[in-house]
Amino acid sequence: MSEYKRRRIVIPTPEEDAAITAAAESDPDNPPLTDEEMRQMRPFAEVHPDLVRRRGPQKAPTKVPVTIRLDPDVVRHFKSGGPGWHARINLALRKAVGLDH
Repeated sequence: MSEYKRRRIVIPTPEEDAAITAAAESDPDNPPLTDEEMRQMRPFAEVHPDLVRRRGPQKAPTKVPVTIRLDPDVVRHFKSGGPGWHARINLALRKAVGLDH
C-alpha cells in the first residue's frame, strides 16, 4: 500500500453525532455556536487584516514554481533534514547537472 493515503471524511452515525452534541452542550466553557452566531462569522483575515502575514511579490524573481513527482523514499530523505528540504533538492539537482558553484 502507498505511503500516502487519501484522507477520508468519516461521517458519524446519528448516535455518535447525538453523543458528540450532548457532550458539547454540557461543556459550560465552550458551548456549541448557535445558527445565528455561525451566520455572523467572517474570515479571520477580514476581521484582523493587520494580523495576517502575507508574502509580497519577490523583489527579483529567481525561482520558477514547478510540480514534480518523486519517489517517496527520495522525498523522505530530503525531508529528514528538516526545513529547507526544497533548497537541498535544488542543490542536488544543480550538482547533478554540473551547475554547482
